[in-house]
Amino acid sequence: MTGVGDRRDTPHLFSGLIAVALAAAVLFTGQIVAIHLEHTTVTATAPALFPLKNQGLAFQRAAARAPNVLPFYGTSELLIPAIPQKGDNFFRTAPTGFQVSPVGGGGANLLIMLQRIGGLGADLRGKKLVVSLSPGWFLKPRSGWQGYEGNFSPMAVSEMIFGTVLDYRLKRDIASRMLECPSALEGRPLLRFALRCLASGSWLDRVIFCALWPAGKVQTSVLELQDHAAALNYIRHRIKPAPSRRSEILDWSKLIAKAGQTRPIDTGKVKNVGNFDAQIIPGSRDAAFRRSLSASPAWTDLELLLRALTRVQARALILSMPIAGDFYDDGGISRSAREEYYTKLRALVKGYHFPLLEFEAHDEDPAFLVHHQSHLTAKGWIYYDRALDDFFHGRMPRG
Repeated sequence: MTGVGDRRDTPHLFSGLIAVALAAAVLFTGQIVAIHLEHTTVTATAPALFPLKNQGLAFQRAAARAPNVLPFYGTSELLIPAIPQKGDNFFRTAPTGFQVSPVGGGGANLLIMLQRIGGLGADLRGKKLVVSLSPGWFLKPRSGWQGYEGNFSPMAVSEMIFGTVLDYRLKRDIASRMLECPSALEGRPLLRFALRCLASGSWLDRVIFCALWPAGKVQTSVLELQDHAAALNYIRHRIKPAPSRRSEILDWSKLIAKAGQTRPIDTGKVKNVGNFDAQIIPGSRDAAFRRSLSASPAWTDLELLLRALTRVQARALILSMPIAGDFYDDGGISRSAREEYYTKLRALVKGYHFPLLEFEAHDEDPAFLVHHQSHLTAKGWIYYDRALDDFFHGRMPRG
């Protein structure tokens, strides 16, 4: 027999259930509205580079789903705003029918790109995208973690490791690499523990990871809601007007010739850059260069990224800025030693059947890079732009 107290508690139970249902309905409706606005405003947000786009996935996902947007994953070369030829600026008005959507920040590296692409997962299936490599990553025997920590996205990592697109073996290898920087996981106990279970590879830890999976999906859902809420706020208060589309017929030969006339700001100052002594014997530092090249963990990161691109079935173009050859010549590192970078890069990417342009012909072209670092000049960007245009329109990209 039901007691009086039980009957009195029933209205409170129903009220609680109704409140929960209403809250869930509000959240669901808000998420739908946010997603709709993210997609309808993609022509305004795609060419822009801002922290929320880099750290979250909402705007990246909208770009991935837009047919006339080409995602471009890079690093600090994307942050120089004053170069009109920079990909996002050059294609802002979609002169040949598409816009470039840059994603990256200062210090972002291959592991950061991997997390973004792994987090997007199935949204990249069949999607054309571009990855820009910095040779400097491959010329250091140890990883620098400061930029990695600054670009680390808990949401992207959570989407990646608790998603279903990447296979267990790939997740295990990614987790092992990520755990080499434990400071990025401070204050994120669930992610840290899940990565440790993945990296272990033992059957018991695999069972534990499967047991964690529901909690991981809940965490991912909460982070998604926060990302969409932030995106909605950005669209309401900070978004800039979408650029007017303007079709053009581009004469690439003229554009390259014109950009080549622009004098880089560090022309003639190669010998004053860095710690290289102009009197160093040519080739005397080749052995040290080759050791650093061989030991660099960036090769591991690149292979993990290529495996992820293959797994999500993305259609990727891999671009590499050239090495600043004249700078390295003065530093006692010969062209034959530098050739090993290009050869090793070609061999690795070829194994995954992605098109690659490494711009080796510009290895000793002082007008291709800013400050003889991995930042493109106007000339360098025009070559990149032509490759992007060829790739998007199904032509063989030209270097």
